[in-house]
Amino acid sequence: MRIHPIFRDRVHAGKTLADRAARTVRDLGSLVLALPRGGVPVGFEVARVLQADLDVFLVRKLGLPSQEELAIGAIASGGVRVLNESLIRDLQLPQNLIDHITVREEHELKRREDLYRQGRPAQPVHGRTVVLVDDGLATGASMKAATQALRLQEPKRIVVAVPVAAEETCDEFRKYVDEVVCAYTPAPFLAVGVWYEDFSQTTDDEVQRLLRDAERQATVQHHEAT
Repeated sequence: MRIHPIFRDRVHAGKTLADRAARTVRDLGSLVLALPRGGVPVGFEVARVLQADLDVFLVRKLGLPSQEELAIGAIASGGVRVLNESLIRDLQLPQNLIDHITVREEHELKRREDLYRQGRPAQPVHGRTVVLVDDGLATGASMKAATQALRLQEPKRIVVAVPVAAEETCDEFRKYVDEVVCAYTPAPFLAVGVWYEDFSQTTDDEVQRLLRDAERQATVQHHEAT
């Protein structure tokens, strides 16, 4: 079976997604939170069209030291921890192990946030419409952890927006958030990367540059509005 990519790159995907998102997200003062790194170029285009603030929202899986792929929970930006309580009970994991894993991942999450934000404070979430953006959804595990963590910060509304996703994943997310915007749901889905001509890794430098550009853009828009 021959696959024909939908997007040239993440910028093209972001512009496509922004057009779709603009049809339903019209709230003033909305916030786009992008999952680094690949979600940031996409989120930048969405924020530009929505005239929204842009920030990163980091998620770190809490994996067992001997089985890193087995997630017992996740931590996210804002100091939020979400645990899979039933799995922890089934495995009879001691609290000190859970805390040790959490501290290890908190260090890495803080390192990345410091790297990306360069001293800029995190954008406030409470009472705002928040659009969570990534470059695609396969299983959606990271995005699910992000939505759970974000809900605890009491946004007005949560919208999950991605350029491409498995249709069943989009359907599942409608149970967790207020709205889901999936620009394309090809079948069979296979993997996120096959729908991009260029799916090369987004660099830390690119994330930093886009966040700086978004901040300058927001400042200009604010001055034009006043």
